[in-house]
Amino acid sequence: MYTQDTICAIATAQGGAIGIIRISGPDAISITDRIFHPVGPSATPLTEHEPYTLTYGYIRNEEGEIIDEVLVGLFKAPHSYTGEDSVEISCHGSSYILQQVMQLLIRNGCRSAGPGEYTQRAFLNGKMDLSQAEAVADLIASSSAATHRMAMNQMRGGFSHELSTLRDKLLHLTSLMELELDFSDHEELEFADRSELLDITKEIEKVISKLIHSFSMGNALKNGIPVAIVGETNAGKSTLLNTLLNEDKAIVSEIHGTTRDVIEDTINIQGVLFRFIDTAGIRETHDRIEALGIERSFQKLEQADIVLWVVDIQDAVAQIRKLSDRLFSLCKNKHLIVLLNKTDQSISDLPNDLPLPANITCLPISAKEKVGIEQLCNLLTETISLTKINNNDVIVTNVRHYEALSHALQDIHRVQDGLHNGLSGDFISQDLRECLFHLSEIIGEGITTDEVLENIFKHFCIGK
Repeated sequence: MYTQDTICAIATAQGGAIGIIRISGPDAISITDRIFHPVGPSATPLTEHEPYTLTYGYIRNEEGEIIDEVLVGLFKAPHSYTGEDSVEISCHGSSYILQQVMQLLIRNGCRSAGPGEYTQRAFLNGKMDLSQAEAVADLIASSSAATHRMAMNQMRGGFSHELSTLRDKLLHLTSLMELELDFSDHEELEFADRSELLDITKEIEKVISKLIHSFSMGNALKNGIPVAIVGETNAGKSTLLNTLLNEDKAIVSEIHGTTRDVIEDTINIQGVLFRFIDTAGIRETHDRIEALGIERSFQKLEQADIVLWVVDIQDAVAQIRKLSDRLFSLCKNKHLIVLLNKTDQSISDLPNDLPLPANITCLPISAKEKVGIEQLCNLLTETISLTKINNNDVIVTNVRHYEALSHALQDIHRVQDGLHNGLSGDFISQDLRECLFHLSEIIGEGITTDEVLENIFKHFCIGK
C-alpha cells in the first residue's frame, strides 16, 4: 500500500565502479542532510540548495567517520521521477560502502523500497499512466532494438495517446446516449443519429482490432520470433543451430537420431530477437524415445513463425519429395525457407529440378563451414516485416492490455448489435460505459485496489 514515508534503495547493479542510491519522499532531502557533509563553496545544508544540482562532499556515520566521497543530486517535487522530493547519492561501487550508506539512511528515518516502488509512486503522483509505468519494466528488460523501440514508444505515451483518442470518441457517444435518457419522457427526441453512431463504432472497432492483432507481433518480438529448424536426420540441423549461436549448444554426430528432444536458444540478429528451435530429425523409427522427440518436432513447427527446412544437398530431391506433402501442409501460414546444406561436401552443381513451388525461398549453405550464414541472417530479418517497426507504431506486448482490449472489443460489438436491433438507449449506454471502463483500466483509471497495483509492480527490480 502506498504511504507518505521516505524510501531508499540501491539503483545500480553490483560490481560497477559507481553505485547510486535513490531516496524519495517528503523527508528525502532532510534525511540526506543528516549524513551528508558538503565541502567547498557549496558547504551549506541541502535544504538551501537549488534543485537539479550536484553537490560534492562526504557521507559520515554517527561517529563522524567518513564512509565515502560522493556526489549528491537534488530534485524537488513535483519535478522528479516520482513526483516527490528526491535525492540520488553517487558512491563508489563497493557493496560494503553502499550497504553502510543504506543502513545510515534507514537509521535516520528512511524505509527500504520495495520492487517497483519508485515507478509506482510516479504513477500514483500522476507522472505517468499505468501503461507507461509498465513500459519502464519492458525498457529495462529490452534485449533488442525492436523491443527497445516498442518500450520507448509506450513509455513516451504512444499507446496512451491511441487510447485517449478512442476514449474521447466513446465519451462523445456516451454523452449523447445519456442525454437521450435524461429526456426519456419525450420518446420522439433522438440526440444521437443511429447511423452516425454505427459509423463511429466501426472506427473504434477497427482501431481496437488492430491493437489486439499487434499483440502476436509484440509478443514474438518480446520473447523471440520462433524459428523451427526441421529436416531429416543428419541433414545438419544441430550444426546450423550451433553455427547461428556460435556455441556448441546441440550435440553433433554422424549417428542418425542424435537429437531426440527439442533444443531452444535465442540470438539477436540485426536488432531482432529470434528464438531458434532445433528439432529431432524426421524419419521412421521404432525407438519410442526418438518417436516422442519427432512428435514434439511437429508440435514446435506448428508454433513457429518461420521454418528452416534443412536438406542434405547431395540427396535434396529425394528428401524434399519424401517430406514435402507433410511439411507444406503444416507451413501454409508460415515463412518456409529451404536450406540446401553441406555445399562444402558436394562436388556437383546445385540441383535445378527441385520439386518446390516457385514461391519457396531456397538457399545453399554450409552450416559446418559457415557459408551462406550471413545471407540466411539477412533473409530472416527481411522475411519478418516486424523489423520495419518505427518509433510511431503502437504494438501491444502486455497480456493485461491484451485482455482489456479483448473485453473492450466485445463491448463495442454489443453496442453495434444493439444499434442494429434497435435496442433502447439505456442498454446501449451501459455497453458503452463497459467499453470505456476496460480501456481506462489499461492506463490505470479503472484500477481501484492496492492488490492489483502491487501485483503489477512486484515484478519490477528494486530501485526502479
